[in-house]
Amino acid sequence: MIVRSRPAVSLLVLLLMGPACSGSGPSDLDTGAPVPSSPESVSPVPAGHGSAQAALERLCEYPPPQAPAGGAAEGPTPPAIAQVERQVQQIRGLRFTEPVTVDAASHAELVEGLERSFEVAYPAELYERRTAAWQAIGVMPAKTGVREALEAFAGSQVIGYYDTVSGELVFMGAEDPTALERVTLAHELTHAIDDQHFGLERIDRLANTCRDEAFQAALGMVEGNATYFMLVYAQRYLTIEEQLEIGLQAPPSTEGIPAFILEMQSWPYTAGLSFVQALEARGGIEAVNRAFTRLPVSTEQIIHPERYPNDVPRPVDVPDLAPELGRGWTDLDVMGLGEAFLSIMLGLELDRTAADAAAAGWDGGIYRAWVNGERVAVVLSTVWDRPEDASEFAAAMSEYLGDRDERSATVLPVDGNRVEVLFASDRATLSRLIAAAGTAS
Repeated sequence: MIVRSRPAVSLLVLLLMGPACSGSGPSDLDTGAPVPSSPESVSPVPAGHGSAQAALERLCEYPPPQAPAGGAAEGPTPPAIAQVERQVQQIRGLRFTEPVTVDAASHAELVEGLERSFEVAYPAELYERRTAAWQAIGVMPAKTGVREALEAFAGSQVIGYYDTVSGELVFMGAEDPTALERVTLAHELTHAIDDQHFGLERIDRLANTCRDEAFQAALGMVEGNATYFMLVYAQRYLTIEEQLEIGLQAPPSTEGIPAFILEMQSWPYTAGLSFVQALEARGGIEAVNRAFTRLPVSTEQIIHPERYPNDVPRPVDVPDLAPELGRGWTDLDVMGLGEAFLSIMLGLELDRTAADAAAAGWDGGIYRAWVNGERVAVVLSTVWDRPEDASEFAAAMSEYLGDRDERSATVLPVDGNRVEVLFASDRATLSRLIAAAGTAS
């Protein structure tokens, strides 16, 4: 379901004040690695017994999506909402193939709807395990759950959502929407028209099979497109006074929400917008539409549009170290890691330019985590375009880890294009993990 949190208010405050729809792509970092001129062949993902993929499939447990009961709302569409629908059709260059159920709701009702969706989108057990892994890696503070942080973010930022299962659009507004509510409606109606033409339920399937990196990339495409047309709508159909009024609004408070969550949740909108702008500059809206039929497969492709669609990631495996770790150790979590995750992670300790540069040149990544009671061990394994890229990332990871007593982690010696980083909940576990990794290699 495309019902994950939307920081559209804060984005609008920033983007309406600048030339956001100029069509220019993101400022790119030249890694020096050649960009494939033809599609790279995808190596098979190691999936045998003991592989990280086998563990991922075993640990990935999502409940089936449930369409809300009650069916579509009855009665005519209010004229003001029907007008926005017509305007979205005009700027998007597509027509709605069926009516969209539009439900104006209060903020409390929006949050209540999102809370219900969390049971499907963020399974409690899976995200409890992910919390332990992310805390060991250092992107989440102690005693802060990933799922709880995501829910807090959604509750503070949400102003509308579109549900691909029911086809229902819910937004914070009324039959006579304000300028901000009309822009929110344009964003969500773009999701609806894209869904009717291109089938956005494919995004749900990526999430529900724990293909996290591919999901994040596809979400960047989907949210970037809706943000692009939201801004086109605002600049075309709002007066200068209305745009300024929105732009001067204070963004919602994000106090208490971890920085990593804020960055990861905002990334699909900001990076995705730049990606869509680059596609539009390359081949017009037809190029954008073609990208919906061949979704980006990595966040690298979103960050570096010239690498879409030919530069595909290399599969990375982490073998099962539970036998080497000792009795009582079992798999905790497995997650694919892309350039966006690594850059945002490094940015918690490094300045943004250095973090982005160190994450550029990514060619594939994954982590695998194990647990034994309160003890956690994590192996983060990455491959890079060139040995130089691998060395730069390893150096940045060493700086990220620092010498803080609470961080039990180490960067293993660079092996050609491969970099592995070990994390643990305590020093004794780190020593055991180092020995286990050495035995396995």
